[in-house]
Amino acid sequence: MSAVLPELNDHMKSAVVGAAPEGAGDKQSAARAVQQMFTAIAPRYDLLNHVLSFNVDRLWWRRVARTFADLLARPDVRVLDLCCGTGDMTFALDRQAAKSAQILGADFSHAMLLRAGDKFKGTPLRWVEADALRLPFADSQFDLVTSAFGFRNLADYDAGLREIARVLGPAGECGILDFGEPRGLIGRFYRIYFKRVLPAVGTLISGVRGPYAYLPASVERFPEPAEMLERMRRVGFREAAWTPYTFGIAGLYRGKK
Repeated sequence: MSAVLPELNDHMKSAVVGAAPEGAGDKQSAARAVQQMFTAIAPRYDLLNHVLSFNVDRLWWRRVARTFADLLARPDVRVLDLCCGTGDMTFALDRQAAKSAQILGADFSHAMLLRAGDKFKGTPLRWVEADALRLPFADSQFDLVTSAFGFRNLADYDAGLREIARVLGPAGECGILDFGEPRGLIGRFYRIYFKRVLPAVGTLISGVRGPYAYLPASVERFPEPAEMLERMRRVGFREAAWTPYTFGIAGLYRGKK
């Protein structure tokens, strides 16, 4: 089920700019803190993703790729997977895409990209170390830009959306998969798991406390679907819509340039 939610009135729009790890006082320090966190957990990143999501993350990546199946089937389609981490979303897109597709994964964590390169050696996938807020690409270079669980960590959400719109070609599409906060009874149980169990298990396995204490706070800070869709419209995306995954634990934001 997808939802096109109503626009927000000005007084309802959040003042939230972007991610704000503990101790970060501005956008630059927030970006550095996020980069350091993901570099620290890179060695156990894949294991933790699968354990903490009970392997549901694999289903989410494949579902996103299937959502864009028609676009990915076009000859010579150009795809950018932003904040790609160790490349699982990038690989899911590649499996769905035409053989002539040009698929690029971008991330600002060198350690994550090294793991992506090792995991998918022998595939046509390419990797580039880049800041999502200052992409090293000319305007209108891609037909599709995706991001799976990375957009939430940007220091400036609106700047990130503007940059995605800039590198998309005419009628290009974007898909942003990220966590949400489910409602009702499921939401109550999920919040207990997400705020207490997940940080403890993540810290135990990774040996690093910061990232898994930061994760629940970053989801809580991230805009609600209605606000996120309004932000997308303001930078020029049309047909903006949100599709909840697994009771709203995650969801896919879509838009066309």
